[in-house]
Amino acid sequence: MAVSMPVDAEQAWKDLQRIRVPQERVYDEFERSASGGRGMTYGTAALMWVFLAGVGMDLPQWGVGLFVAAYVGLLSMLIVMSSRRSRMQLHHTHCPGRMWAAFGAAAVLVGGTIVLSDHLTEPLEPIHGGLIQATAAVAVYLLTLGRANRWVADSVRSGGAPAADEEAGR
Repeated sequence: MAVSMPVDAEQAWKDLQRIRVPQERVYDEFERSASGGRGMTYGTAALMWVFLAGVGMDLPQWGVGLFVAAYVGLLSMLIVMSSRRSRMQLHHTHCPGRMWAAFGAAAVLVGGTIVLSDHLTEPLEPIHGGLIQATAAVAVYLLTLGRANRWVADSVRSGGAPAADEEAGR
């Protein structure tokens, strides 16, 4: 036996807005925290530049190993510090596809820039070539990072819409 109740359109709209506003705030916060903030972005870029410039100096094998170990350690420290400050953590199933695609695309772009700039700077002295290579790679990293983070955050924002529409249709 179905009981029909009159629906007040204005009240239904207010209820919907009361639900959607906090949801939009969650998406906005995710968008802000996706990159870890400017400090994380520029810290990672500076660390990458120092690493690439150092490796480009024609170091002995043990020097390259030391540089790699220091780079991985400092990068890990930056990641741990950033994750401790992050106020928001979403479940990993919310946006794995776009996150991995953005990570892979960034790796291909930055890696391609490193390889291309290495070939273009071969005639130069190792120090100058390493500085140009590091600057080009970091520039590509910084130019693509913001776009990639927005693209990943958009997947989270649009990912919630179909579920809300399905529940509204019930």
